[in-house]
Amino acid sequence: MPGKNARVRRWLLILCGASALVAGCSQSTPSGITIPEPESPNPGASSSSAPADGSFSVLATGDVLIHPALTEQATKDGDGTRDFTEMFSGVRSTVEAADLAICHLEVPLANADGPFSGFPTFAAPPEVATALASVGYDTCSTASNHTFDKGFEGARTTLDVLDKADIGHTGSARSEKESKKPLITDVNGVKVGQVAYTFGYNVGTEPPEAWMGNVLDVDRVLAAARAAKKAGAQVVIASLHWGNEDQAKPTPFQRQTARKLLADPAIDLIVGHHAHVVQPFERINGKWVAYGLGNQIARHEEPRGTTEEGVMARFRFSRGPNGWTVQQAEYIPTLVDLGPPIRLRNLATDTSVERKRRAEALVRTDRVALSLGAAEDGLTRPGE
Repeated sequence: MPGKNARVRRWLLILCGASALVAGCSQSTPSGITIPEPESPNPGASSSSAPADGSFSVLATGDVLIHPALTEQATKDGDGTRDFTEMFSGVRSTVEAADLAICHLEVPLANADGPFSGFPTFAAPPEVATALASVGYDTCSTASNHTFDKGFEGARTTLDVLDKADIGHTGSARSEKESKKPLITDVNGVKVGQVAYTFGYNVGTEPPEAWMGNVLDVDRVLAAARAAKKAGAQVVIASLHWGNEDQAKPTPFQRQTARKLLADPAIDLIVGHHAHVVQPFERINGKWVAYGLGNQIARHEEPRGTTEEGVMARFRFSRGPNGWTVQQAEYIPTLVDLGPPIRLRNLATDTSVERKRRAEALVRTDRVALSLGAAEDGLTRPGE
Protein backbone atom coordinates (compact mmCIF):
# COMPACT_ATOMS: atom_id res chain seq x y z
CA MET A 1 0.00 0.00 0.00
CA PRO A 2 1.28 3.53 -0.77
CA GLY A 3 2.04 5.99 2.00
CA LYS A 4 -0.80 8.18 3.23
CA ASN A 5 0.85 11.47 2.23
CA ALA A 6 1.19 10.34 -1.38
CA ARG A 7 -2.41 9.15 -1.42
CA VAL A 8 -3.70 12.42 0.06
CA ARG A 9 -1.79 14.45 -2.52
CA ARG A 10 -3.24 12.30 -5.29
CA TRP A 11 -6.81 12.84 -4.13
CA LEU A 12 -6.31 16.57 -3.62
CA LEU A 13 -5.28 16.78 -7.26
CA ILE A 14 -8.32 14.78 -8.33
CA LEU A 15 -10.69 16.91 -6.26
CA CYS A 16 -9.17 20.14 -7.45
CA GLY A 17 -9.57 18.99 -11.04
CA ALA A 18 -13.19 18.08 -10.40
CA SER A 19 -13.98 21.46 -8.90
CA ALA A 20 -12.63 23.18 -11.94
CA LEU A 21 -15.02 21.21 -14.14
CA VAL A 22 -31.76 4.76 22.29
CA ALA A 23 -31.81 2.41 23.72
CA GLY A 24 -33.40 5.05 25.93
CA CYS A 25 -30.96 6.83 28.19
CA SER A 26 -31.77 9.86 30.27
CA GLN A 27 -30.74 13.12 28.70
CA SER A 28 -29.40 14.34 32.01
CA THR A 29 -25.64 14.23 32.41
CA PRO A 30 -24.50 11.30 34.59
CA SER A 31 -22.38 11.99 37.62
CA GLY A 32 -18.75 12.63 36.77
CA ILE A 33 -19.36 13.26 33.05
CA THR A 34 -19.24 16.75 31.63
CA ILE A 35 -20.26 17.88 28.18
CA PRO A 36 -17.27 19.85 26.87
CA GLU A 37 -17.44 22.59 24.33
CA PRO A 38 -16.12 21.53 20.92
CA GLU A 39 -12.35 21.48 20.84
CA SER A 40 -10.35 23.20 18.15
CA PRO A 41 -10.48 21.80 14.62
CA ASN A 42 -8.19 18.93 13.65
CA PRO A 43 -8.47 17.07 16.96
CA GLY A 44 -5.51 14.97 17.87
CA ALA A 45 -3.45 16.14 14.94
CA SER A 46 -0.42 16.49 17.16
CA SER A 47 -0.87 13.05 18.70
CA SER A 48 -1.49 11.46 15.28
CA SER A 49 1.47 12.98 13.46
CA ALA A 50 4.38 10.63 12.83
CA PRO A 51 6.73 10.85 15.83
CA ALA A 52 10.41 10.05 15.77
CA ASP A 53 10.00 6.94 17.95
CA GLY A 54 8.20 5.06 15.16
CA SER A 55 4.87 4.82 16.97
CA PHE A 56 1.74 5.13 14.89
CA SER A 57 -1.99 5.80 15.22
CA VAL A 58 -4.87 3.70 13.93
CA LEU A 59 -8.35 5.13 13.43
CA ALA A 60 -11.26 2.74 12.87
CA THR A 61 -14.81 3.87 12.16
CA GLY A 62 -18.29 2.36 11.93
CA ASP A 63 -20.60 1.03 9.25
CA VAL A 64 -20.71 2.80 5.90
CA LEU A 65 -24.30 1.91 5.07
CA ILE A 66 -25.48 3.69 1.93
CA HIS A 67 -29.26 4.02 1.90
CA PRO A 68 -30.96 5.65 -1.13
CA ALA A 69 -31.44 8.91 0.78
CA LEU A 70 -27.67 9.29 1.01
CA THR A 71 -27.31 8.86 -2.74
CA GLU A 72 -30.01 11.47 -3.24
CA GLN A 73 -28.12 13.84 -0.95
CA ALA A 74 -24.86 13.18 -2.80
CA THR A 75 -26.58 14.01 -6.10
CA LYS A 76 -27.80 17.31 -4.65
CA ASP A 77 -24.34 18.07 -3.29
CA GLY A 78 -22.85 17.41 -6.71
CA ASP A 79 -25.40 19.58 -8.54
CA GLY A 80 -26.69 16.60 -10.45
CA THR A 81 -23.61 14.37 -10.26
CA ARG A 82 -23.00 12.11 -7.27
CA ASP A 83 -20.52 13.55 -4.76
CA PHE A 84 -20.33 12.02 -1.27
CA THR A 85 -17.32 14.04 -0.13
CA GLU A 86 -19.28 16.85 1.50
CA MET A 87 -21.25 14.30 3.51
CA PHE A 88 -18.02 12.96 5.03
CA SER A 89 -16.18 16.28 5.30
CA GLY A 90 -16.98 16.68 9.00
CA VAL A 91 -14.53 13.90 9.90
CA ARG A 92 -11.87 14.68 7.31
CA SER A 93 -9.36 16.30 9.67
CA THR A 94 -9.51 13.38 12.11
CA VAL A 95 -9.29 10.71 9.42
CA GLU A 96 -6.43 12.45 7.61
CA ALA A 97 -4.49 12.86 10.85
CA ALA A 98 -4.42 9.12 11.51
CA ASP A 99 -1.42 7.17 10.26
CA LEU A 100 -3.75 4.31 9.31
CA ALA A 101 -7.47 4.98 8.79
CA ILE A 102 -9.76 1.96 8.45
CA CYS A 103 -13.36 2.06 7.25
CA HIS A 104 -15.99 -0.67 7.28
CA LEU A 105 -17.75 -0.82 3.91
CA GLU A 106 -20.91 -2.75 4.74
CA VAL A 107 -22.48 -2.67 1.29
CA PRO A 108 -21.47 -3.66 -2.25
CA LEU A 109 -20.46 -0.95 -4.69
CA ALA A 110 -21.77 -0.94 -8.25
CA ASN A 111 -20.35 0.56 -11.42
CA ALA A 112 -21.24 4.13 -12.33
CA ASP A 113 -24.32 3.14 -14.32
CA GLY A 114 -25.77 1.14 -11.41
CA PRO A 115 -28.40 0.03 -10.77
CA PHE A 116 -28.31 1.15 -7.13
CA SER A 117 -30.51 -0.16 -4.34
CA GLY A 118 -31.06 -0.03 -0.59
CA PHE A 119 -32.37 -2.37 2.06
CA PRO A 120 -32.62 -5.33 2.01
CA THR A 121 -30.13 -5.91 -0.83
CA PHE A 122 -27.75 -2.99 -1.21
CA ALA A 123 -25.77 -1.66 -4.16
CA ALA A 124 -24.13 1.74 -3.70
CA PRO A 125 -22.54 4.13 -6.21
CA PRO A 126 -18.77 3.92 -6.81
CA GLU A 127 -18.40 7.56 -5.79
CA VAL A 128 -18.63 6.34 -2.19
CA ALA A 129 -15.13 4.93 -2.58
CA THR A 130 -13.94 8.19 -4.11
CA ALA A 131 -15.20 10.07 -1.07
CA LEU A 132 -13.67 7.61 1.40
CA ALA A 133 -10.29 7.97 -0.27
CA SER A 134 -10.53 11.73 -0.49
CA VAL A 135 -11.13 12.13 3.26
CA GLY A 136 -8.13 9.94 4.04
CA TYR A 137 -9.15 6.30 4.46
CA ASP A 138 -6.40 3.82 3.67
CA THR A 139 -8.20 0.47 3.94
CA CYS A 140 -11.72 -0.91 4.27
CA SER A 141 -13.03 -4.19 5.61
CA THR A 142 -15.62 -5.72 3.25
CA ALA A 143 -16.86 -8.72 5.27
CA SER A 144 -20.50 -8.22 6.27
CA ASN A 145 -23.87 -9.90 5.96
CA HIS A 146 -24.42 -7.71 2.87
CA THR A 147 -21.17 -8.63 1.06
CA PHE A 148 -22.96 -10.80 -1.50
CA ASP A 149 -26.24 -8.90 -1.75
CA LYS A 150 -25.56 -8.65 -5.49
CA GLY A 151 -23.89 -12.02 -5.79
CA PHE A 152 -20.25 -12.75 -6.46
CA GLU A 153 -20.21 -10.31 -9.38
CA GLY A 154 -21.32 -7.53 -7.07
CA ALA A 155 -18.60 -8.42 -4.58
CA ARG A 156 -16.01 -8.46 -7.34
CA THR A 157 -17.13 -5.07 -8.62
CA THR A 158 -16.80 -3.69 -5.09
CA LEU A 159 -13.15 -4.69 -4.91
CA ASP A 160 -12.49 -3.36 -8.41
CA VAL A 161 -13.93 0.01 -7.37
CA LEU A 162 -11.84 0.08 -4.17
CA ASP A 163 -8.72 -0.73 -6.18
CA LYS A 164 -9.47 2.16 -8.53
CA ALA A 165 -9.82 4.45 -5.51
CA ASP A 166 -6.49 3.15 -4.14
CA ILE A 167 -8.09 1.78 -0.96
CA GLY A 168 -6.82 -1.50 0.48
CA HIS A 169 -9.40 -4.14 1.33
CA THR A 170 -9.87 -7.45 3.11
CA GLY A 171 -12.81 -9.69 3.96
CA SER A 172 -13.81 -10.83 0.47
CA ALA A 173 -11.85 -11.88 -2.60
CA ARG A 174 -12.06 -12.23 -6.38
CA SER A 175 -9.95 -15.36 -6.55
CA GLU A 176 -8.79 -18.12 -4.26
CA LYS A 177 -5.23 -16.83 -4.62
CA GLU A 178 -6.30 -13.33 -3.55
CA SER A 179 -8.17 -14.77 -0.55
CA LYS A 180 -4.90 -16.18 0.78
CA LYS A 181 -2.90 -12.97 0.42
CA PRO A 182 -2.80 -10.96 3.68
CA LEU A 183 -3.55 -7.25 3.63
CA ILE A 184 -0.42 -5.60 5.03
CA THR A 185 0.03 -1.82 5.03
CA ASP A 186 3.25 0.08 5.67
CA VAL A 187 2.51 2.57 8.44
CA ASN A 188 5.43 4.78 9.46
CA GLY A 189 7.74 1.94 8.53
CA VAL A 190 5.73 -0.60 10.56
CA LYS A 191 3.94 -3.41 8.74
CA VAL A 192 0.32 -3.57 9.92
CA GLY A 193 -1.86 -6.50 8.92
CA GLN A 194 -5.65 -6.53 8.83
CA VAL A 195 -8.10 -9.43 8.69
CA ALA A 196 -11.88 -9.16 8.38
CA TYR A 197 -14.66 -11.66 9.11
CA THR A 198 -18.46 -11.68 9.32
CA PHE A 199 -20.87 -13.84 11.30
CA GLY A 200 -22.55 -14.82 8.02
CA TYR A 201 -24.57 -13.58 5.03
CA ASN A 202 -28.17 -12.72 4.38
CA VAL A 203 -30.36 -15.68 3.47
CA GLY A 204 -30.13 -16.45 -0.20
CA THR A 205 -26.91 -14.48 -0.78
CA GLU A 206 -24.36 -17.05 0.34
CA PRO A 207 -21.43 -17.31 -2.10
CA PRO A 208 -20.89 -20.54 -4.05
CA GLU A 209 -17.28 -20.91 -2.82
CA ALA A 210 -16.07 -20.43 0.76
CA TRP A 211 -12.94 -18.55 -0.29
CA MET A 212 -15.04 -15.69 -1.72
CA GLY A 213 -15.76 -14.31 1.75
CA ASN A 214 -14.61 -14.75 5.34
CA VAL A 215 -17.05 -16.30 7.80
CA LEU A 216 -16.24 -15.70 11.46
CA ASP A 217 -14.65 -18.60 13.31
CA VAL A 218 -11.94 -18.28 15.96
CA ASP A 219 -9.63 -20.80 14.33
CA ARG A 220 -10.00 -19.16 10.91
CA VAL A 221 -9.30 -15.69 12.27
CA LEU A 222 -6.23 -16.88 14.14
CA ALA A 223 -4.94 -18.79 11.13
CA ALA A 224 -5.27 -15.67 8.96
CA ALA A 225 -3.64 -13.46 11.59
CA ARG A 226 -0.74 -15.88 11.98
CA ALA A 227 -0.33 -15.96 8.21
CA ALA A 228 -0.18 -12.16 8.19
CA LYS A 229 2.52 -12.16 10.84
CA LYS A 230 4.44 -14.84 8.99
CA ALA A 231 4.26 -12.59 5.92
CA GLY A 232 5.87 -9.77 7.90
CA ALA A 233 3.07 -7.99 9.79
CA GLN A 234 4.27 -6.67 13.13
CA VAL A 235 0.75 -5.74 14.27
CA VAL A 236 -2.52 -7.41 13.22
CA ILE A 237 -5.97 -5.83 13.53
CA ALA A 238 -9.14 -7.93 13.29
CA SER A 239 -12.27 -6.27 11.87
CA LEU A 240 -15.27 -8.34 12.97
CA HIS A 241 -18.88 -8.04 11.80
CA TRP A 242 -20.87 -9.51 14.70
CA GLY A 243 -23.40 -8.89 17.47
CA ASN A 244 -27.12 -8.13 17.46
CA GLU A 245 -28.55 -5.16 15.59
CA ASP A 246 -29.74 -2.24 17.71
CA GLN A 247 -28.29 -3.77 20.90
CA ALA A 248 -25.62 -1.79 22.69
CA LYS A 249 -24.73 -4.73 24.91
CA PRO A 250 -22.26 -7.17 23.31
CA THR A 251 -23.49 -10.74 23.09
CA PRO A 252 -21.87 -13.61 25.00
CA PHE A 253 -20.49 -14.80 21.64
CA GLN A 254 -18.78 -11.45 21.05
CA ARG A 255 -17.20 -11.41 24.49
CA GLN A 256 -16.12 -15.04 24.39
CA THR A 257 -14.68 -14.65 20.90
CA ALA A 258 -12.79 -11.50 21.88
CA ARG A 259 -11.22 -13.28 24.84
CA LYS A 260 -10.09 -16.21 22.72
CA LEU A 261 -8.64 -14.00 20.01
CA LEU A 262 -6.90 -11.55 22.30
CA ALA A 263 -5.34 -14.39 24.28
CA ASP A 264 -3.32 -15.23 21.17
CA PRO A 265 -0.22 -13.19 20.23
CA ALA A 266 -1.36 -13.12 16.60
CA ILE A 267 -4.13 -10.55 17.29
CA ASP A 268 -3.30 -7.08 18.65
CA LEU A 269 -6.61 -5.21 18.32
CA ILE A 270 -10.27 -5.93 17.50
CA VAL A 271 -12.71 -3.42 16.00
CA GLY A 272 -16.34 -4.45 15.56
CA HIS A 273 -19.36 -3.57 13.43
CA HIS A 274 -22.92 -4.57 12.52
CA ALA A 275 -25.08 -3.51 15.50
CA HIS A 276 -25.67 -0.01 14.00
CA VAL A 277 -25.39 1.38 17.54
CA VAL A 278 -22.35 2.06 19.69
CA GLN A 279 -21.15 -0.85 21.82
CA PRO A 280 -18.58 -0.85 24.65
CA PHE A 281 -14.80 -0.88 24.59
CA GLU A 282 -12.94 -3.39 26.74
CA ARG A 283 -9.31 -4.13 27.53
CA ILE A 284 -8.53 -7.84 27.64
CA ASN A 285 -5.07 -9.33 28.21
CA GLY A 286 -3.62 -5.86 27.79
CA LYS A 287 -5.27 -5.47 24.36
CA TRP A 288 -8.33 -3.55 23.21
CA VAL A 289 -11.61 -4.56 21.64
CA ALA A 290 -14.15 -2.02 20.41
CA TYR A 291 -17.20 -4.28 20.18
CA GLY A 292 -19.20 -1.99 17.91
CA LEU A 293 -18.50 1.45 16.46
CA GLY A 294 -22.09 2.18 15.42
CA ASN A 295 -22.87 3.75 12.06
CA GLN A 296 -20.35 6.00 10.41
CA ILE A 297 -22.91 7.07 7.81
CA ALA A 298 -26.46 5.79 7.29
CA ARG A 299 -30.00 7.03 6.77
CA HIS A 300 -32.41 4.40 8.07
CA GLU A 301 -36.08 4.70 7.10
CA GLU A 302 -36.92 4.82 10.82
CA PRO A 303 -34.09 6.61 12.63
CA ARG A 304 -33.81 5.65 16.30
CA GLY A 305 -31.44 8.33 17.50
CA THR A 306 -28.95 5.65 18.50
CA THR A 307 -28.59 4.59 14.86
CA GLU A 308 -27.34 8.08 14.00
CA GLU A 309 -24.63 7.94 16.67
CA GLY A 310 -21.22 6.38 16.24
CA VAL A 311 -17.63 6.55 17.41
CA MET A 312 -14.25 6.79 15.77
CA ALA A 313 -11.86 4.57 17.72
CA ARG A 314 -8.27 5.83 17.82
CA PHE A 315 -5.35 3.81 19.12
CA ARG A 316 -1.68 4.76 19.33
CA PHE A 317 0.72 1.84 19.12
CA SER A 318 4.22 2.08 20.55
CA ARG A 319 7.01 -0.47 20.67
CA GLY A 320 8.16 -1.70 24.05
CA PRO A 321 10.27 -4.57 25.35
CA ASN A 322 7.43 -7.01 24.60
CA GLY A 323 6.62 -5.73 21.13
CA TRP A 324 3.95 -3.35 19.85
CA THR A 325 1.14 -2.40 22.25
CA VAL A 326 -1.54 0.27 22.47
CA GLN A 327 -0.28 3.11 24.65
CA GLN A 328 -3.28 5.39 24.13
CA ALA A 329 -6.90 4.50 23.40
CA GLU A 330 -9.56 7.10 22.54
CA TYR A 331 -13.12 7.29 21.28
CA ILE A 332 -14.44 10.25 19.31
CA PRO A 333 -18.26 10.49 19.13
CA THR A 334 -19.93 11.20 15.80
CA LEU A 335 -23.47 12.00 14.70
CA VAL A 336 -25.29 11.62 11.39
CA ASP A 337 -27.16 14.92 11.19
CA LEU A 338 -30.25 14.15 9.11
CA GLY A 339 -30.59 17.81 8.16
CA PRO A 340 -31.39 18.52 5.49
CA PRO A 341 -28.69 18.37 4.29
CA ILE A 342 -27.47 15.03 5.66
CA ARG A 343 -24.02 15.46 7.17
CA LEU A 344 -21.63 13.41 9.30
CA ARG A 345 -20.62 15.46 12.34
CA ASN A 346 -17.60 15.11 14.58
CA LEU A 347 -19.04 15.93 17.99
CA ALA A 348 -15.61 16.93 19.30
CA THR A 349 -15.33 19.79 16.83
CA ASP A 350 -18.66 20.63 15.21
CA THR A 351 -20.30 23.75 16.58
CA SER A 352 -23.34 23.47 14.32
CA VAL A 353 -24.97 20.56 16.19
CA GLU A 354 -27.94 21.64 18.30
CA ARG A 355 -26.71 21.73 21.90
CA LYS A 356 -29.37 19.45 23.40
CA ARG A 357 -28.93 16.83 20.68
CA ARG A 358 -25.16 16.94 21.07
CA ALA A 359 -25.40 16.53 24.83
CA GLU A 360 -27.81 13.60 24.45
CA ALA A 361 -25.47 11.83 22.03
CA LEU A 362 -22.39 12.42 24.18
CA VAL A 363 -24.04 11.20 27.39
CA ARG A 364 -25.36 8.07 25.73
CA THR A 365 -22.09 7.33 23.93
CA ASP A 366 -20.08 7.82 27.12
CA ARG A 367 -22.31 5.49 29.08
CA VAL A 368 -22.13 2.72 26.51
CA ALA A 369 -18.48 3.03 25.51
CA LEU A 370 -17.32 2.99 29.15
CA SER A 371 -19.81 0.45 30.50
CA LEU A 372 -17.28 -2.40 30.75
CA GLY A 373 -14.71 -0.47 32.77
CA ALA A 374 -12.74 0.96 29.85
CA ALA A 375 -12.17 4.30 31.57
CA GLU A 376 -10.34 2.58 34.41
CA ASP A 377 -8.13 0.92 31.79
CA GLY A 378 -7.25 4.23 30.16
CA LEU A 379 -9.86 4.86 27.44
CA THR A 380 -10.52 8.57 27.05
CA ARG A 381 -12.59 10.92 24.92
CA PRO A 382 -10.60 13.87 23.45
CA GLY A 383 -11.59 17.11 25.11
CA GLU A 384 -12.12 15.57 28.56
